[in-house]
Amino acid sequence: MTDQTPLPASFQQIVDDFHALQPRDRLQLLLEFSEGLPELPARYGDHPERLEPVPECQSPLFLVTEVDGTGPDATARLFFSAPAEAPTTRGFAGILAESLDGHPVREVMSVPIDAPHALGLEGVVSPLRLRGMTGMLTRIKRQLQDKAEL
Repeated sequence: MTDQTPLPASFQQIVDDFHALQPRDRLQLLLEFSEGLPELPARYGDHPERLEPVPECQSPLFLVTEVDGTGPDATARLFFSAPAEAPTTRGFAGILAESLDGHPVREVMSVPIDAPHALGLEGVVSPLRLRGMTGMLTRIKRQLQDKAEL
């Protein structure tokens, strides 16, 4: 990572989990995150037009954020839609959901945009796939900034 901002503890724990594994085993952990991606709430599942596409992802991925409360102490809520046949994309979304959903907006906003590179997945997944996760994080941060009125 080029940014020296520390990662939120929840994201750092996931980074540590990836680095505890050999590179070939990191892909399996990524696939496990894909299986843990929460389903969309009905309010979005019934209205997919409310989700923003992430064209940087090689597979179709859509996301939307919500903010509970006001200002930087508000809570960020993250929701993703990705097909089951796109496990890498779902895995990246699962990492973001597990590490950032339900955390303060200020904490999510502090995540460096190059944080996906901290996972140690270079050489395991293509640079285009990592760019997809960066695209997700960029949209999450923009949506939260707009909705939290920072």
